Amino acid sequence: MTKLFFHWLLISGLALSLSAQETDADMESWKYPYPVHYVQLADTLKVAYIDEGSGPVLFFIHGLGSNLQAWKKNIDALRQDYRCIAIDLPGYGKSSGGDLPYGMPFFADVVLSTIEALELENVGLIGHSMGGQISIHAALRNDPRIGRLALIAPAGFEQFTEAEHQWFANFVRPEFIRATPEAQIIRNFELNFYEMPDDARFMINDRMDMRNDTSAYLAYSEMIPQCVQSMLKSPVFDRLNELKIPTLTLYGTEDALIPNRILHPDLNTPKVAEAGASLIPDAELYLVSEAGHFVQWEQAEKVNARLYSFFRSKN
Repeated sequence: MTKLFFHWLLISGLALSLSAQETDADMESWKYPYPVHYVQLADTLKVAYIDEGSGPVLFFIHGLGSNLQAWKKNIDALRQDYRCIAIDLPGYGKSSGGDLPYGMPFFADVVLSTIEALELENVGLIGHSMGGQISIHAALRNDPRIGRLALIAPAGFEQFTEAEHQWFANFVRPEFIRATPEAQIIRNFELNFYEMPDDARFMINDRMDMRNDTSAYLAYSEMIPQCVQSMLKSPVFDRLNELKIPTLTLYGTEDALIPNRILHPDLNTPKVAEAGASLIPDAELYLVSEAGHFVQWEQAEKVNARLYSFFRSKN
């Protein structure tokens, strides 16, 4: 294991956080903050979701290595005035996994199929990190059921060259992920935050529990590189001008993961945010101080206020 790979885990624009792939035998043991429902999209594809509150629909998509628990602090507040639905992407949390084409087009298909299955209309789509890039892919399909878009520290605004793609391919490999020592996993989580709060420490415990399940961690280690490669091979930056719906982009100013500090040392988070948001025809950009990559957790009150205002003004 090289120090360079560990350094990538710390400062990559593609964050690894929260627990991921479960086996069918232990998936019910994970304690989520709200009752979990399921929608069957295919014979072997079952998507887990929570559904809280009533009102205009907000649909939440988590990031790389995460699950729907990433939105707890937002749903706690927003469910008072909105119907909040958050999913576990296939291969994550309580959703089914296995031999699936993990990647941006597939995940966008799942998002739109879930929206259709639940018969949702006028949906506000909210994505964090990789979930932001998935949300952009879904929105670019111009589905009339998606009316508004909020991108929380989205991947996809930072661009990578072909040589940089190869750099990721060299270091984001299953054997490297499996070999990450416990101390480094803890440090990786801490780098998602400006100052990691105590109420986020459960994320580390979840990861350690999953790491102790050999089959689950093996599946997770195989899946993550596929997701990373798809993020690189399914770029959205040059298509941001095609977005036809009101869009809110929100980053924490102390995001240590976007941009990638090794590959792009001359960039900072506001530059990345402004470069992407400036291309979107109907865009709002909001930068949150004293917040890292997991801005929706670390500064939940500020993020919730901005989300509330944004979606309320578009109804």
